[in-house]
Amino acid sequence: MLEITVRTERGERYVRPVGGTLAWLLRGLGNDGNRFLVVRRVPDLPDEFAQVWREGAGDFELEHRNGGPETHVRTRLGSAESLAVALTGWARRDADWAAELEWERVELPPVPEVPPLDLPAEDVAALERRLRETLRYGYVDRDELAQIAQDHLIKDGERPVSRPQARALADRLWLERVAEQAEWEGETDPDRIERAFWKLAFGGITARQHFTCCRNCGNAEIAGVSPPDARGFVYFHQQSTESAVAGGSLPLYFGGFDGSEETAAAVGREVVAALTEVGLTVEWNGSPSAAIAVTGLDWRRRLVG
Repeated sequence: MLEITVRTERGERYVRPVGGTLAWLLRGLGNDGNRFLVVRRVPDLPDEFAQVWREGAGDFELEHRNGGPETHVRTRLGSAESLAVALTGWARRDADWAAELEWERVELPPVPEVPPLDLPAEDVAALERRLRETLRYGYVDRDELAQIAQDHLIKDGERPVSRPQARALADRLWLERVAEQAEWEGETDPDRIERAFWKLAFGGITARQHFTCCRNCGNAEIAGVSPPDARGFVYFHQQSTESAVAGGSLPLYFGGFDGSEETAAAVGREVVAALTEVGLTVEWNGSPSAAIAVTGLDWRRRLVG
């Protein structure tokens, strides 16, 4: 897998795709509504990205940046295959990935200086606490974090934090968290949850993390994100995540799509087995109506973006 995310004009998002998926996405570019895609690192880094544009059956225009506007360059390639090779090299940070391509600089205006926040110290401290808490959850991207920064102190419809200020603050705290997670070694508990959920998904059980705000909403919406052949579901909602980040258990909610207690209990047993297999501690009384609790977690979820 490549340590990148790919977002398409159609709004699709691919996290850590294999090389074949990247080539497939590139070959499909050119039609209305599917003319460009943007590629970012995992974890996302400000001012470091690649993007591709193609109109009709023409050449592919590749742009990339590794810093401010002065580093923004572009080139053209005639085939999806050669472009896939170049982007794969970029994703893998190969030192010579761009060496044989002919680049031209894209002239962009300088970025205006962002004024400091003109807020009481206690408001700034409260805002930073809110953003750091969101980063600890691990499910936000940079755009969402900037939106939270802009909206958190809103009062009477007035936003005391401008969009550029929100972006600057969000990026600073994002990079702070990225540096922190670079020191983590090995598999974390959220990594284990992800691995267990992938196994469940391949086995016909829809598995979602940080899904909706509460159990009522989760139960109402889970069918809408499930494939037609799914046998059942498991998820934890945003309040579950808050519990785990605070040092408590992580409640999981599950069930079967046929509505029977037998199916729900069977799904519950599969969930417990998958979580136990990856080394997590689980508490459940076997009732199809009782939540499964994952306990003893050290919540260190790596950012993606």
